[in-house]
Amino acid sequence: MSEHKHVAAIIGGAVSGSEAVRVLAEKGVHCVVFEQNSRPYGKIEDGLPRWHDKQRRNEYVKIDERLDHPNVTFVPKVTLGKDLSFQELVEDWGFSVVCLANGAWRDRAIAVDGAENYAGKGIVLQNAFVYWFNHFIEAGYQGPEYTVHDGAMVVGGGLASIDVVKILQIELVRRALLEKGIEVDMHDLEKKGVAKILASHDQSMDKLGLEGCTLYYRRRPIDMPLAAIESGASEELKQKRLKIRQRILDNAQSKFLFKFQERSLPSGFVIDDDHVKGVEFIRTEIVDGRPKPIAGTEFEATSPLIISSIGSVPDRIDGLDMRGEYYTFTDWDLGTIEGYDHVFGVGNVVTGQGNIAVSRQHGEHVANWVNENFLSKREALAPAQVDNILERARALGASKGYEGRYADWIRSVMPPDMQ
Repeated sequence: MSEHKHVAAIIGGAVSGSEAVRVLAEKGVHCVVFEQNSRPYGKIEDGLPRWHDKQRRNEYVKIDERLDHPNVTFVPKVTLGKDLSFQELVEDWGFSVVCLANGAWRDRAIAVDGAENYAGKGIVLQNAFVYWFNHFIEAGYQGPEYTVHDGAMVVGGGLASIDVVKILQIELVRRALLEKGIEVDMHDLEKKGVAKILASHDQSMDKLGLEGCTLYYRRRPIDMPLAAIESGASEELKQKRLKIRQRILDNAQSKFLFKFQERSLPSGFVIDDDHVKGVEFIRTEIVDGRPKPIAGTEFEATSPLIISSIGSVPDRIDGLDMRGEYYTFTDWDLGTIEGYDHVFGVGNVVTGQGNIAVSRQHGEHVANWVNENFLSKREALAPAQVDNILERARALGASKGYEGRYADWIRSVMPPDMQ
């Protein structure tokens, strides 16, 4: 029989979720972690390009240390809203608190009417594309397959879009060099850059017959969110950040040799046989910080590979209302959800930034507040209630093949060639 204690449900075991677990578990709160995948690493594994190999491995270790704790029950392969309903979780199980750390996995659509209907029909979504790049080299890979075409088009802006064009250029050049009998490691191409690698082999994009990919952005380079401008920043600091943004883009272009089209706002698609073959654009001017279309500047660009890299937002969950692209948060600092006093959002599901440090800090911040200002004022669950929750969680885990030993499970589901 358990003792009186609080039990928390944590939806998602990656950066912010595992950090919330660390804080709460160390305070004596038992945490049941519902993870949608076999492994809990989230976008560290599936969204952070695999050239960040050392950082990825370091984060895996940190997450494993947080989840392999006596006050943690891990439940893999359970997706909220599918395997477990939101209403059942928050109303029936009896958890003291529920933390949504399920991140942002739904790609924003290009701002063209009906764009969401063309995913997989000429439009490739960023999250799926990066997932492919991170895993396609694994022997047992069975996910989506993509061919990197010369002349690919990326519509978006920001650091995630820079990663996408880097993937395209690295793979394009690596494969072209391999056809000439020149084998170059992906990590070398990323570290040294496409330009230096080509020069070292007396090659060039022209000699390889390559055009390269193009990134289309609706604003100016200085508007790209490549360097944050803090709220209340002085005009001098703001100007420094704008110059940094321009420099980051310039350096990326000179190193990886991609093209850039600024002030290009998508306005429609070029459709052939119900597939997108190109994008219609209109040039913009920036008025009061917003892109304003300029009449008479329309143009279109076609491509064999069009990647939408507009950003990511939380998945829709049946039973959980959304306001626009996010859940109905009433306090964005604490991630409180409208209509539920014991449900909180943590990490990227609230911040929308996809930044590891920001997600970790937010998970810690919310978990500390929950422990000190919410759970401390609530009566702990009776031993029978605790036992009931944990028995249900273990039974659900067992139905997914999880036998209750986290370290053993991770060893069993980690491919030997996963980078």
